[in-house]
Amino acid sequence: MNVSTSSIIRVKKILVVDLSTCPAREVEKIARAVPDYATAHPRGSVLVLTDFTGAAFDQDALRAIKETAVFDKPFVKKSALIGTQSLPKNFYEEMSNYSRRDLRIFTTRDEAGVASGRFGGRLSSTKHHSSP
Repeated sequence: MNVSTSSIIRVKKILVVDLSTCPAREVEKIARAVPDYATAHPRGSVLVLTDFTGAAFDQDALRAIKETAVFDKPFVKKSALIGTQSLPKNFYEEMSNYSRRDLRIFTTRDEAGVASGRFGGRLSSTKHHSSP
């Protein structure tokens, strides 16, 4: 499987999973590739930022996201999500419960602390917004 560097990139030791504007098939493909990157690092060391902005989802893509969240959990130190408005209603809660991970939601990458090095810090996170 070939994943483009525009989909998954590492910046300052942060694994950025950019699903923005991806069709459902691409979301599934990228989600399934994430563990290859996360598991290459020591347990509890990976910072993951996932951008869902404008992404499309089908059942296979949603299943891949949930499975990945469980599989890479031992390697992830912190997770931050942005663009969650495009996620189906109740999926965020379902994913958090299924993976038993603290998945913090932010409005922008800056709010998540990517640029400042405060990744997933004690910034006030936003509540999940349901799709209309």
